Amino acid sequence: MKTGKYAALALVLVAAIFSGRAAVAEQQSEPTVYVVKKGDTLWGLSDRFMKDPYYWPDMWASNPADIKNPHFIFPGQRLRIYPDRIEVETVSTKVESSPAVEAPAPQAAAAPPPPVQEPAENVVEERRFTVTGGEGFIAGNEFKPVGFVIAGQHNRRMYAADDVIYTDIGLKQRGKVGQRFNAFKQHGEISHPVTNQILGYRVVPLGSIQLTEMAEKSSKALVTESFLEIEPGAALLPYKNRKKEVTLQAPELDLSGYIVETRTGIQAIAAGDIAYIDRGERQGVKAGNLFYVVRKVKVEIEYFSTSDYDLPVDVLGALLVVETNENTSTVLVIKSIDSIYKGDRIEMKKGR
Repeated sequence: MKTGKYAALALVLVAAIFSGRAAVAEQQSEPTVYVVKKGDTLWGLSDRFMKDPYYWPDMWASNPADIKNPHFIFPGQRLRIYPDRIEVETVSTKVESSPAVEAPAPQAAAAPPPPVQEPAENVVEERRFTVTGGEGFIAGNEFKPVGFVIAGQHNRRMYAADDVIYTDIGLKQRGKVGQRFNAFKQHGEISHPVTNQILGYRVVPLGSIQLTEMAEKSSKALVTESFLEIEPGAALLPYKNRKKEVTLQAPELDLSGYIVETRTGIQAIAAGDIAYIDRGERQGVKAGNLFYVVRKVKVEIEYFSTSDYDLPVDVLGALLVVETNENTSTVLVIKSIDSIYKGDRIEMKKGR
């Protein structure tokens, strides 16, 4: 009999312990409420709160009633952020009251329940990326320099910040002391890796200079900023501050294309590198849009008689558009889980 009592007491203690732990866990998992803002993307929210941009498919899979289209979010939606998940807050509906009925005899008023404290709304800064201005771009015939670097002090071939150089911009070209210019290096033609179409030239910023002394057909200048070494032959264009911040912007359309070149000209790139793609303003691309790098999965035909399985693609990384031209764009690799190559296919999905 005593054994039964001790067993019952043990069960009560275990239940109390577990209920206490559950209460502590519930307190620790109290969510933060975030209100979706214009420009938010599924990738950005997943990266910001879960530290994993590829969490977004799981993020919406548990909310089918609230999100009809898993690729679309809109300003005003409220998200509950837990340590291990993100949920869409269900919109409560107002229940109409029933017709009045005779109230029972009044009784002693019960103490009102303590007010339920709503989770605080979290104001989170938009995800921003700073670009230095040395990322470069693909240019066509519209790239027309106003002058060139023709020499430098001490007959050296490479110059950096604070070095003295000479240009062919003089008083005859209406040059003035104090004028500033960006210096660029124009590389060879870029051929599309799939269509072989000539897209233009790879143009890489080298830095900026400022004129200090003028002659009739030339000038002396100081290198005020350098991303790469400036050499004789560098092209000059009127100065433009190319450093800027880029904020994630939700795409307005579905689009696919290819990586056509890299900033350094090498084949393989990874997170932090710069590349150029074959989609630009004419195709609807905007700075802040996000492209995914995708690659088809190859079936081992050695073991199977057919390869027509329509397998889902592998997602290899994410590209942020930092500058757009008419038919091309400059992108920053902000995520890579494998090597990314020139010729890899890219996709952009509306609302992502």
